[in-house]
Amino acid sequence: MSYQTPRGTYDILPDEMNKWHDVEQVIREKTALYRYREIRTPYFENTNVFARENDSSDMVNKEMYTFAMGSESYTLRPEGTAGVIRAFDQHKLYGSMELPGRFYYMGPMFRHERPQKGRQRQFTQFGVENIGVKSPEIDAETIALGYDIVKAMGISSVKVCINTLGDDASRQAYREALKKHFAPHLDELCGDCHRRYEQNPLRILDCKVDHDLDCMKTAPKLSDYLNEESKAYFARVLKALDTLGIPYEIDERLVRGLDYYTHTVFEVVSTRPESGAQATIFAGGRYDHFVEYYGGPDMSGIGFAIGLERLIMLAEEEGHDFASEADLDCYVIGLGNVEDGVLKTVQALRHAGFVAEGNFVPRSLKAQFKSADRNKAKYIVILGEDELKNGTVNVKNAATREQVTIPAEEMVNQLRTWEGK
Repeated sequence: MSYQTPRGTYDILPDEMNKWHDVEQVIREKTALYRYREIRTPYFENTNVFARENDSSDMVNKEMYTFAMGSESYTLRPEGTAGVIRAFDQHKLYGSMELPGRFYYMGPMFRHERPQKGRQRQFTQFGVENIGVKSPEIDAETIALGYDIVKAMGISSVKVCINTLGDDASRQAYREALKKHFAPHLDELCGDCHRRYEQNPLRILDCKVDHDLDCMKTAPKLSDYLNEESKAYFARVLKALDTLGIPYEIDERLVRGLDYYTHTVFEVVSTRPESGAQATIFAGGRYDHFVEYYGGPDMSGIGFAIGLERLIMLAEEEGHDFASEADLDCYVIGLGNVEDGVLKTVQALRHAGFVAEGNFVPRSLKAQFKSADRNKAKYIVILGEDELKNGTVNVKNAATREQVTIPAEEMVNQLRTWEGK
């Protein structure tokens, strides 16, 4: 019998882990500079955390992994924002911390969609949520954080696409205009767009099936339905991006795939032709009533999410120099019945801060030297029965070929001298 990973999942093998550690380190460094703090929520939640009232998104309607346990319904988290807001409300963080609350999360998400390059059914997502203060400058700063992470991964072929959905009144006026526009064309639209027409007609504009229809190209523009307050807010967001030196394009068709967004929405995409359908690197937007929905006060927030698989893939394509895993500092060779001495020596080296391995099986001196060479050990410690009896070790510098016999207690100091520490 052959055992394989489920479709849409994958193993990250040890030779690939350095890439993941590299991008995770960049994320932690950049979020620290912006004063974001990590939050970890469960991998599954009560289904109603994600399946909100009248939600038209494909994620909720077609992609969630939902299962029943007794009378309860649970869902593997398909995205991170809902869980963070649920935790923010449940623990009343809005009353115990300085606002805005800045949070980031990183971990697996689950969506039942067609697997393809850069998109899996279990995928790893990093995201941020900035909750409690509504400010165009915070919108721009949030985009800047994601932009900094992308640039730090060596991805230079990118552009920021941005739009505004306006406030509640502007969106309601636009919804009515869209319904009036699409009503005569319902027979041309796909089944999903029939559902979107009733739930949230803005989502029709995001349809990948119907996007080439004439009725899509002649649909009214949201900018024609924005009130003055929404226009002024968006103008300040753009001014703040100009101040930060972040180039952008206004995309009036950009509505994003989740229903809770208001005002600013954005996508940062790869401009490399080979990126194709997987061009989006990260995306997000502002939400005005999400905190209130889960039982908290009426607060605004903004966030974005990045799929780490796609981030790593794009960084590889642009030739990013990923940090390598830690080299082997010391290899301890044992000659004779000295297993206990080798074990003690290896552990002493590790406690002193050296990456160390030792030989614990009967092998020739030549074979052990080959192991040290294959592992690119900088230093080799040779311990035989005579050395163990005398309390000495032979230490060799692989680069300079220098070799000395010294008391065992001076081994660490000798290595540190060679290291220049």
